[in-house]
Amino acid sequence: MRLSSSALVLGAASAVAAEQHVLTGGSSDKVSYTFADKTESWVKPFEELYGEMKSEAKGIWDEVSMLMPDAIEAFKQTVTGPKPKPATRRPDSHWDHIVKGEEVYKAKVSASSTGRADSYLKNYNLRAKSVDPSKLGVDTVKQYSGYLDDEEEDKHLFYWFFESRNDPENDPVVLWLNGGPGCSSLTGLFLELGPSSVDKKLQLVNNPSAWNNNASVIFLDQPVNVGYSYSSGSVSNTVAAGKDIYALLTLFFQQFPQYAKQDFHIAGESYAGHYIPVFANEILKHEERNINLKSVLIGNGLTDGLTQYAYYRPMACGEGGHESVLSQGECQSMDNALPRCQSLIQNCYDSESAWSCVPATIYCNNAMMGPYQRTGLNVYDIRGKCEDTSNLCYSGLGYISDYLNQRSVQDALGAEVSTYDSCNFDINRNFVRW
Repeated sequence: MRLSSSALVLGAASAVAAEQHVLTGGSSDKVSYTFADKTESWVKPFEELYGEMKSEAKGIWDEVSMLMPDAIEAFKQTVTGPKPKPATRRPDSHWDHIVKGEEVYKAKVSASSTGRADSYLKNYNLRAKSVDPSKLGVDTVKQYSGYLDDEEEDKHLFYWFFESRNDPENDPVVLWLNGGPGCSSLTGLFLELGPSSVDKKLQLVNNPSAWNNNASVIFLDQPVNVGYSYSSGSVSNTVAAGKDIYALLTLFFQQFPQYAKQDFHIAGESYAGHYIPVFANEILKHEERNINLKSVLIGNGLTDGLTQYAYYRPMACGEGGHESVLSQGECQSMDNALPRCQSLIQNCYDSESAWSCVPATIYCNNAMMGPYQRTGLNVYDIRGKCEDTSNLCYSGLGYISDYLNQRSVQDALGAEVSTYDSCNFDINRNFVRW
């Protein structure tokens, strides 16, 4: 297990805050909640996700509750039960291609030297449609959008493929993943590396430095219930998400073999530092594959909170190439808090329980990132102010959401949900134990 520091990605130490101050009776292994009228509304959905809190975790909760009561109260307000995203599935006639996982599985069995293949592929199907470049104007190149469907688990992952502007027959193929966990990769498309950005008038602006100048790029909304993806359930660990990625790529390259022979790379940022190694490992586990994986690329990756939390203070206090933005007292308070932060993270790793990992996240986010965030500076770029606190410091995220919530855009892409959000904070919380 590794701590999911949501503040690293979502930059909300106060919002991704703590939990409860509960009382226990007797020496029972399970905590009995008192003042239930105040706690039941958030305790029940949390227990539905993670089970009941064991007594050994109570001391941690009591300590964090005492140290950071405001953060605890903020966290309580965020806890709700699973909220499936409403969706209306489009008929098969809407799609240009439907790839049946069961047929691919049978073909793999027939072609395999061992007569075996990945049986779980039978649960998946891939739907794809050609996107008319003239309808949206994002780019003039060949594009496909659609869904990977896990019919057994009712999971539906949205993707959008852009062919290379240069030499698609030979240029590499890249899968791009944003982090969070719980943030849509379409934010990367329109805010970072895709063929266009969105301005405040919701007009598209060509990006002359787009990655698809020299590579074909797949932007994937994952895990489920992120962006245009949806499910009646949820995914709360990276290993489960890895099987979805392998199925997506296997079926996509089966339908579009013209892209399968090129070098393939997985790229991403932030929490993709967790995703990408696991996804690459899942691909490499399959010897007879149609995925020509050559490398992984991780930018500003969240890989290990135990190590990375130690470097917030040096960066904020003048030891990271930028002048200090905090007072000497604030820097000292971060120094003082680090040992406890690291011990809580270690306990999270050892216990593999959300009941230990959540208070660790709460404490570390508030103690190690809170002083910096209170300066009003951009959590992703110390050189500037946080210009839009409602959109992770970037107004462009709001423009993207408004653009992708237009019905005309959703129809052009075949999106099956009526609302798009750049980040799903429920998903972010669900991954906290992993």
